Amino acid sequence: MPLTEFTALFLLATAMSFTPGPNTSLATAIAANRGLKPALRFVLAVPVGWCLMLLLCSAGLGAAVLAVPALRWAIKAAGIAYLLWLAWRLARSTRLAQADGSHLSVGFWEGVALQFVNIKAWLMLLAIVASWIIGRDDGGTRLLLVLPVMAGFAFASNFAYAALGSLLRGWLAQGQRLLWFNRAMGLVLAVTALWMIAA
Repeated sequence: MPLTEFTALFLLATAMSFTPGPNTSLATAIAANRGLKPALRFVLAVPVGWCLMLLLCSAGLGAAVLAVPALRWAIKAAGIAYLLWLAWRLARSTRLAQADGSHLSVGFWEGVALQFVNIKAWLMLLAIVASWIIGRDDGGTRLLLVLPVMAGFAFASNFAYAALGSLLRGWLAQGQRLLWFNRAMGLVLAVTALWMIAA
């Protein structure tokens, strides 16, 4: 892959990975409520799910999603419903002790599955597969280059947001701060779901 194309991929990955979205919002909220260690399951799940999607899109799933409107709508509806459900769960967490239970928990496989209904992930995947992989003579080699780059960005961005959430944990334990933080994070997820409806 020429350096100019790799630089463009790097810039796209930076912009898409580090801007707020469902993954980064959840990573922040889980770490703020439960600590960095419990959030790592989700942080690790994001690049695994993302790489699975990249492999499937490169094998033709992306073309099928674009070609079958019902499949697009099913993914979109599932993503919207799941984000609204997570927003509701998050907005109900009022104390760290309450959040430390099962009230706000996203496991590894749930985090992997979330990638398949994440519209931001789909948009990025389809752009990458169409621009850098499909229709190229060296598509397989490009895929092997793109996979670790994107996995690294998925991990780094979510880990950074989780670390921020973990740093806020002590401050949020005072008074009603956690309640308002969780409501704000729930609102971010709900707004993301509304954006998905409009998109």
